[in-house]
Amino acid sequence: MTNTVNGLTELKTLVGQHLGYSQWLEIDQDRVNTFADATDDHQWIHVDVERAKAGPFGGPIAHGYLTLSLIIPLWEQLLEVEGVTTKVNYGLNKVRFPQPVPVNSKIRLGATLAAVEDIAGNGVQVVIDFVVERDGSDKPCCVAQAVHRYYA
Repeated sequence: MTNTVNGLTELKTLVGQHLGYSQWLEIDQDRVNTFADATDDHQWIHVDVERAKAGPFGGPIAHGYLTLSLIIPLWEQLLEVEGVTTKVNYGLNKVRFPQPVPVNSKIRLGATLAAVEDIAGNGVQVVIDFVVERDGSDKPCCVAQAVHRYYA
């Protein structure tokens, strides 16, 4: 379910609200391999399926940074801010990976808008608390606090 707001003033009304959950997204081996190629991170735990079966997780797992990078497309399913000219990922305050994402598992994103404050240049800085969940698990696989900026 996408929440839609029109402009920065309306965005401020969502502070403190949980914005719901994205759709589930399957993390397959092709996605993991493509990420490994893009980042030059070919650690065996991610890309060597046979060796990973004997590893600590019983099979290959997604890179933590792959999981983190998927927050953006999943976030776009949760909030649409209309009436702005620019959207910028400004940074991260905190990121943790409490458990791995096994290949062929599904993840989804939940988000709470923690803060919105005015900034120079007719914009706002937004702090979002993200939790990436894995289907069938009660423990999150990624918890992150992100800072985005929106300009009108």
